[in-house]
Amino acid sequence: HQVRQLVERSSSVVVLTGAGISTDSGIPDFRGPNGLWTKDPEAEKLATIDVYLSSPDTRRRAWRRRIETGVLDREPNAGHRALVELERRGQLDLLITQNIDGLHRAAGTHPSRLAEVHGNVREVHCVACGARGPIEPVIERVECGEEDPPCEACGGILKPTVVFFGESLPEDDLERAFGAAERCDLFIAVGTTLGVYPIAETAVVALNNGAGLVIINGDPTPYDRRADVVVCASISETLSGIAQLPPAGVQNT
Repeated sequence: HQVRQLVERSSSVVVLTGAGISTDSGIPDFRGPNGLWTKDPEAEKLATIDVYLSSPDTRRRAWRRRIETGVLDREPNAGHRALVELERRGQLDLLITQNIDGLHRAAGTHPSRLAEVHGNVREVHCVACGARGPIEPVIERVECGEEDPPCEACGGILKPTVVFFGESLPEDDLERAFGAAERCDLFIAVGTTLGVYPIAETAVVALNNGAGLVIINGDPTPYDRRADVVVCASISETLSGIAQLPPAGVQNT
């Protein structure tokens, strides 16, 4: 397998994941034919910061949706676990994800090796005082009848630590992502069409610094021509195959 050989020869791998890695966990993508926003355009409004902050009704609907979609009940799949194995072997420099489902963390990826550039739905924070915590206790409050649960510390508005439309991406995670892309020797794009900017530019940065490029995705991307290998197959199976590598000759310390 060509991808296995490339990974085996690499000492510093950066992986960028998009929605495609989580579809085997039962989480739909956003803009595909069966995507969340394709089927329910209203869902996009619930993730627009100005609307969310100004409309209690929007927040009530958003909290209900978080329960109804079942995203918090999903489990990591073989693809997520394969990337943990890559990390265990010392080859993974950084895992950059566009996903907000928290499944990389749940699979065991160490926070120091993870850049969640769009945030994580499994945590909440208060927009007034900044208090942070897991989402589960807040979901329990909703299920017990609090339709728009306020911050228990100050009474402010709670929202998931997800980057809404109209909010800035986290600077520290962006810096980590682009820094890793500059120094890696192999960049693997998984389950992403490489069309969401600025994070898609990490692939260009890696290429321009001499790294190899592997794309594993169900649909074509703008960078297929520049890739060393393009794999259009099951993401979970492909990553599982890569993870069965013998330990690489060169290990990061």
